[in-house]
Amino acid sequence: MKETATRAISGLLYVCLLIGSLFWRHALIALFFIFGLICMAEFKKLIQLKSFLPYIIFSILYLGFAYWKLISESLVGFNETSQIVLVITIFVLLILIKDLFSEKTIPLFSSKRFIITTFYLSSGFVFLICIGNFYEKFTPLLLLGSFILVWVNDTFAYIVGKNLGKQKLFSSISPKKTVEGFLGGLFFSCIASYFIWYFTDELTFTNWLILGIIVSVFGTIGDLIESKFKRQAGVKDSGVIMPGHGGLLDRLDSIIFAAPFIFLYLRLITYVS
Repeated sequence: MKETATRAISGLLYVCLLIGSLFWRHALIALFFIFGLICMAEFKKLIQLKSFLPYIIFSILYLGFAYWKLISESLVGFNETSQIVLVITIFVLLILIKDLFSEKTIPLFSSKRFIITTFYLSSGFVFLICIGNFYEKFTPLLLLGSFILVWVNDTFAYIVGKNLGKQKLFSSISPKKTVEGFLGGLFFSCIASYFIWYFTDELTFTNWLILGIIVSVFGTIGDLIESKFKRQAGVKDSGVIMPGHGGLLDRLDSIIFAAPFIFLYLRLITYVS
């Protein structure tokens, strides 16, 4: 009972802090920068990388995009730069997906460690910022909707999996995840997309519905990939900063992995329209 209360309070504080920052762009930039540094510290420990360089790369990449997208009035060269970073990021994430399904362990030789910290973790936070200002104006509801879809997916995947789950989704990596849980999270994410559309005017219902599917699929994959990193490191959680939840990376792994795919979809529908 005490553990459940601790977990609930810790989670509530995290959600309140996040939602509160979404409506003030400078607070959002600062909060995600702090979150990024914490997640980087946790991830570096998982992959046994002692170099300070990932912090420098993250700071330059994140603060550069944050200034370019949220503060600066000039967007000259932004689209070209974001497209290059997006293409490289998607390519790296696809390799991680390939390694998830085809390798017993994710290869972590020296050069790949820096590639992963840059185009898996750092890029995830960069594209969260880009989503939050997608239409060349501050759009917190677009980012909030993405987080809500992640939370709904995670919550109902757990509830459905715990009560109805029988077939393991990926037993060698995450024994508690089930196919039934994944489908439950996907179903309720689609339901949630309707209510997000109803109370916002950022996207059409069809677009929110597709985003619900994207978040559920790639968010789950992101969670599995982080679980594989943790299994390789021989730890249960990425950290201890959130009592009852583990590390901050444990809470953000889904949205970090899904963010580039969300941004890619938003770019596609904008281009088509």
